[in-house]
Amino acid sequence: MGTITTSDGTEIFYKDWGEGQPIVFSHGWPLSADDWDNQMLFFLSKGYRVIAHDRRGHGRSTQTGDGHDMDHYADDLAAVVEHLDLHDAIHVGHSTGGGEVTHYLARHGEGRAAKAALLCAVPPLMMKTAANPEGLPKDVFDDLQAQLAANRSQFYRALPEGPFYGFNRPGMQSSEAIIANWWRQGMMGGAKAHYDGIVAFSQTDFTEDLKKISIPVLVVHSKDDQIVPYVASGPKSAELLKNAVLKTYEDLPHGLPTTHADVVNADLLEFFQS
Repeated sequence: MGTITTSDGTEIFYKDWGEGQPIVFSHGWPLSADDWDNQMLFFLSKGYRVIAHDRRGHGRSTQTGDGHDMDHYADDLAAVVEHLDLHDAIHVGHSTGGGEVTHYLARHGEGRAAKAALLCAVPPLMMKTAANPEGLPKDVFDDLQAQLAANRSQFYRALPEGPFYGFNRPGMQSSEAIIANWWRQGMMGGAKAHYDGIVAFSQTDFTEDLKKISIPVLVVHSKDDQIVPYVASGPKSAELLKNAVLKTYEDLPHGLPTTHADVVNADLLEFFQS
């Protein structure tokens, strides 16, 4: 574990375990590197070097009041990669982290990267526009900001209890441990970072970024994702990428790296080794 300080003075926390080809994990909103514990231990056991950082304003990184946009997220990721002098890296991003990975590869180039995986990720664009009619209306995200501002702790219980992990679906067994861990990670971060982050993940258009990426990319998404709609994301990203493999699940939740880690890890490993 360590920290780096970015050019604007933000301290970014990261974990760095093992040796071998590096896998760099970018977490979802409003979580932290801890959300990748299962994947990091799994791939560590397979001979990979595993790295995950806390996005600025999240987890143990600085709760800075500004810079909560995809440009800064991508630049912070680049700073970690360069600080650790990573080469031939595999980048894995979940949800907002998928946007971070996409923007990083387009903004900073693929010279240090080998492959990528986007899991239930926000690209190409979450918000509904004339050009993106399958997206979600802006008032959905305005409401998320309103709930966060009104009672962040309560809001951070409701999301994992319900749609994030699909615990609101009939027959899905809820897990208090998973819910509490989501809440713990969320409350470690800063309210301002998370409030601004809603705009970053919902209104950033990654269309041109996706077109620039040429390395192999595994796009993983579920048709029952209640957070990032399948029709507006996974298949569209796969179409825009030059070298993509689309893996579609029928009924897994948005938080599938946690609830179905065995399935996801196996699919990731197969792609990494191909």
